[in-house]
Amino acid sequence: MNFKVFALSASVALAAVASPALAKDWKSATITLEGAYAPWNMTNADGSLGGFEPELAKILCERAKIECKLVASDWDGMIPALNAGKFDVIMDALSITDERKQVIDFTVPYAATPAAFATAKDSPLAKAAGTGATITMTAGQTGVKEIEALKAAFKGKTIGIQAATVYAKFVYDNFGSVAEIREYKTGADRDLDLQNGRIDLGFDDAVYFNNAFESAGGALAFTGPEIAGSIWGEGEGLGIRKADTDLRDKFSAAIKSALADGTVKTLSMKWFKVDVSPQ
Repeated sequence: MNFKVFALSASVALAAVASPALAKDWKSATITLEGAYAPWNMTNADGSLGGFEPELAKILCERAKIECKLVASDWDGMIPALNAGKFDVIMDALSITDERKQVIDFTVPYAATPAAFATAKDSPLAKAAGTGATITMTAGQTGVKEIEALKAAFKGKTIGIQAATVYAKFVYDNFGSVAEIREYKTGADRDLDLQNGRIDLGFDDAVYFNNAFESAGGALAFTGPEIAGSIWGEGEGLGIRKADTDLRDKFSAAIKSALADGTVKTLSMKWFKVDVSPQ
């Protein structure tokens, strides 16, 4: 989501009180993905999971010498379910943020991507100021002229976001006072409403939107600048229970190896047409 800091308060509370898993010799592990956040991850026609993350997971598990099972689960319940022991790893464009670090641990990041607004290609909101450019923001930064310009342009409009994401927090913090915010369980549900004119704008991971634009047959397009930087945390990493430091270290070593030899770059060019390797 899946990206895919911000967590629903109930999810954070449940995660905080959940019992950690006992340390063990990791010969096998279960990895969960949403299976609905293409091209990061998707559910194929035969029910198997495909996309950038499932392919990368296979390589990481081989290098970590762990036999892995991939399972799909709902995005907004992943963190409490992880801490409840329903699976061992979250791999769903999960941004590494200080808020999430309070309840789970993370590997080193395997990707880092910008976010952006999207709208109907023929909308009067298309080609807002800054379209085609990229700005860099830090966590909590305010008074950014490009964001202020977008707030004026989007006043009174409806912005769709996937619930419990870093992007949801950003939109609420910066546009909640000027626009109506509508939450969706999945990005695909939001995109359908955007394409059919039921909302005016969407906000999400930029490489996710590139894929969504293709699926929409060119009916959707970016508007305003892409937003990059530490505002989205350190990048996307694997989410792991705090007790499982040995599992975290195994996967961190595998990620570092896959970054160093260009494996992450090769897979990201295949699925995203751009290198998402963290810099």
